[in-house]
Amino acid sequence: MVHVSITNPSANSPLEYFSGKARLEQALQASGLAYAILRPTVLFGREDILINNIAWALRRFPFFAVFGDGAYRLQPVHVDDLADLAVAEGVRTENAVINAIGPETFTYRDLVKAVGAAIGQPRPLVKVSPGIGYCFAKLVGTFMNDTFITREEIRGLMDELLYVTTPPTGKTTLTAWMQKNAATLGRRYASELDRRRNRQMPYFHE
Repeated sequence: MVHVSITNPSANSPLEYFSGKARLEQALQASGLAYAILRPTVLFGREDILINNIAWALRRFPFFAVFGDGAYRLQPVHVDDLADLAVAEGVRTENAVINAIGPETFTYRDLVKAVGAAIGQPRPLVKVSPGIGYCFAKLVGTFMNDTFITREEIRGLMDELLYVTTPPTGKTTLTAWMQKNAATLGRRYASELDRRRNRQMPYFHE
């Protein structure tokens, strides 16, 4: 059984997503099945949410709001690298718990700067409190009929739950991928909710 979890899960986490992933891991480990638990950070690829929508916002707004100082770190991993890892682990019989992370580590501020540079839309970064940033994101989400980002996602970012100290498993760098896909990255909004409401409709909005 190959299970996709999340980095830094904890049954005691106040964040439901991370505590829920921890409980699922515990249930799998207690099941008696041979397992590989993969713990990815932020995924990037053609239909990702975070990187695409950062680019979308940079293309449309004169500035970009960063929660706090933006110094918290994350390690994006390409979806194909995660898929390759899942396939490789699926044919093994040894139990494993693996942090599935990419080869580059960014602070959130540097990530936004890298996205802006890649698409030719660098913007001033404005420090805001998590509360004000969430209100702005909620306004964007209301306009797009979506949830742009949740309070839990903001806290997970700022608590560095998308960062670990283990060696990378992925080979694809986000910077190279963005350069290759700069012409289309962020051209359309990627809806988190649409992919749950209707599996037949495209994920992107103009």
